[in-house]
Amino acid sequence: MPDQKPLPAGLYLVATPIGNARDITLRALDILAQADVIAAEDTRTARKLMEIHGVALGGRPLIAYHDHSGARGRAGIFKLLAGGKSVAYVSEAGTPLVSDPGYALAREAAEAGHLVTAAPGASAVLAALSLSGLPSDRFLFAGFPPAQHAARLRWIEEFREVPATLVFYESPRRVHELLDDLREALGAERPAAVCRELTKKFEEVLRGTLGDLVERIAGRDLKGEVVVLVDRGTGAVADETMEAALVRAMAEMSLKDAAATVAEAYGIPRRKVYQAALEMEKTR
Repeated sequence: MPDQKPLPAGLYLVATPIGNARDITLRALDILAQADVIAAEDTRTARKLMEIHGVALGGRPLIAYHDHSGARGRAGIFKLLAGGKSVAYVSEAGTPLVSDPGYALAREAAEAGHLVTAAPGASAVLAALSLSGLPSDRFLFAGFPPAQHAARLRWIEEFREVPATLVFYESPRRVHELLDDLREALGAERPAAVCRELTKKFEEVLRGTLGDLVERIAGRDLKGEVVVLVDRGTGAVADETMEAALVRAMAEMSLKDAAATVAEAYGIPRRKVYQAALEMEKTR
């Protein structure tokens, strides 16, 4: 790599590969080669990436900045910036600040008047959106869902009417639970996709309805990073139509069975129909 002029003092947010090590930009490599200091969410991953691409660390500091670094960790980096140093910040994988501890670092560095710039690159959100087969003209990245069932259902409900493709990150240990809750809250017929191990050897993209995907991964022990995407709503059934269907169904079956039948017939979230049925039962 030819000699480069020193980087101006500032914070450089460098996107790194999400799997395939070759998914790194030439500008990212230049910054990693020139920065006075490398700050990394995972120093081992950063060191390995630089070794793969022949970027020598030399005597430059490689420091950790992660979820537990907090204000003290930021203070150390701000001291370097104030001293005229260029600091390259790299997340463990993907674009810094996207479900990543770099948000507070970048915000406070900018507020303090330091140069903050980005070297864009790999992102699991955009890679999954490209492969999902779902509308990409408008999307909402919602990050990681709550771990607990009840909180997760309430959280999902907030996005039910959002007119955009929904994008979630999830642990492979909880992806089955997330899909179950998405099916319950958004309806079994809502189109969706599950993307895992993106850009890696065992990359897999599953497309179908939420109901279909729940059945297809049942019993499977999924591994690797997982992105779940859900299509925007296709138009809600009018409340009066749902209520009329409930009246007919409740005349012949239990409240619970009636709600389940109407929800399946009209593609309405079961929870919404059940709550409507409860209200109707109270007013009888």
